[in-house]
Amino acid sequence: MQHTDGSPRTYENAIKIIDSRRRQFRPKTATGAAEPLKRMPESSGTPDLRGAPSIVGMSEWLQMLGHSKNDINSLNVIHIAGTKGKGSTCAFTESFLRAHGQRTGFPRKTGMYTSPHLLAPEERIRINSKSLEPELFAKYFFEVYGRLPQLAKDYDPVGTVVERGPRYLQLFALFAFHVFIQEQVDLAILETHNGGEYDATNVVEKPMVTAITTLGMDHVDQLGPSIQNIAWHKSGIYKPGAVALSTTQDPDPAKVLRDRAEAVGEQVHSISDDERLPANALQLKVAVQRKNASLGAAAAQAFLDRRAPAQSHMLTEEDLRMGVQQWNWPGRFQIIADAQRTWFLDAAHNQLSVAIAAKWFAEAGAELDRFAVKTLVFSHISESRDTVGLLESLADGLKANGVEMSHVIFTTYDESDSSRSFSLPENAAAFCETWTKIFPKTKIWDEPTIERAVKRAKSIEGADATASVHTLITGSQHLVGPALRILELEKDTTP
Repeated sequence: MQHTDGSPRTYENAIKIIDSRRRQFRPKTATGAAEPLKRMPESSGTPDLRGAPSIVGMSEWLQMLGHSKNDINSLNVIHIAGTKGKGSTCAFTESFLRAHGQRTGFPRKTGMYTSPHLLAPEERIRINSKSLEPELFAKYFFEVYGRLPQLAKDYDPVGTVVERGPRYLQLFALFAFHVFIQEQVDLAILETHNGGEYDATNVVEKPMVTAITTLGMDHVDQLGPSIQNIAWHKSGIYKPGAVALSTTQDPDPAKVLRDRAEAVGEQVHSISDDERLPANALQLKVAVQRKNASLGAAAAQAFLDRRAPAQSHMLTEEDLRMGVQQWNWPGRFQIIADAQRTWFLDAAHNQLSVAIAAKWFAEAGAELDRFAVKTLVFSHISESRDTVGLLESLADGLKANGVEMSHVIFTTYDESDSSRSFSLPENAAAFCETWTKIFPKTKIWDEPTIERAVKRAKSIEGADATASVHTLITGSQHLVGPALRILELEKDTTP
């Protein structure tokens, strides 16, 4: 596929070009590194780096875009890594700073880069919490396209890293940097993709604030088999001169974070729950969200300490209250009420997060109706994760919290019949076997699309006409996003 300059410079064509930069598979060994890299600590069974690390090539491409290191550093970056809650923490940080700006006039304009997106690609790059409009998305993307000739062709792994150009996530990070520079934001909040040390976003040499959310076992094929390896990678965002923050961690990863911060001359500030946060806010009912909000508040205050005018650098209780009130992060602990049916959506996708989702479903469901019929819609398709183990962790969490599931619906990532590309996972039988061991009385359904899975869930009823039905949708952003779109569309079109 050739991308010629004669193609219309539309949003749709921008998305096609970005999608063409996806690689088909991850290399099994380290290849193509154009510069010496710091290795992660040796550990028994530690995998080698697979392919060229994402940070390789970023500096050169930024230079091709006309952006110097000083331009990037001048974005006043708040850099956030972690296993669970990165996106929520970014959104809380942004919301608190925006509330402060609404009250004091600073910051005037915030930028935020997160991934993956839930409903539309432009969600990844936000100005003052708003996704880029499609027209502005296209305008800025084709400015990037015009300066990186490598983008005129689909991604090809042949040649040097710089010659073959950025991959999908690298391109999105470059795009975000370009947007934030052009928009002259007062600060940029960046979420790492999955690691830290070798992440494409870690091209920032002088961030203002660095923060690490809850750590757990995820992406072990890339980051290592132990929690210490994962902590090492994540804490690669700590830099000399940048405030180093972390939410409370278990002792082993906490020690790694402390050691890595000290190695760059900084001290980690461990952040516990902020007592100034509103006690009864619905957005903070889930304990982990209060933890994320507390870290976000600390990151926001650290930024204000360094960049706000002296007379207005304190984040007040009113800023925190407004920040929580206006905070919005769809697909994370989201509840949608529909007559006698209530939908609980959370894009949990690792063993730590599905256990939290199970606890939330149990507690929030009990507050609404402890006798409701309980249903699950689940999908997770991955070569790098133990998908059966993920489902088992979810089932164990539900059981441990006293939830009895009446129905479970397994599906794919295809939204509808018109977009079908997935067959039901090869381990569908293992899903059924694993689930039945924990919930032997559950009725199990297999549906080939998310639309059909939602329709199946809608067909499930209680013992009588007054009984309510609670449906948990979880396992992946690729499931929750389309499910949310279907539910919102049906809600909008219902007479």
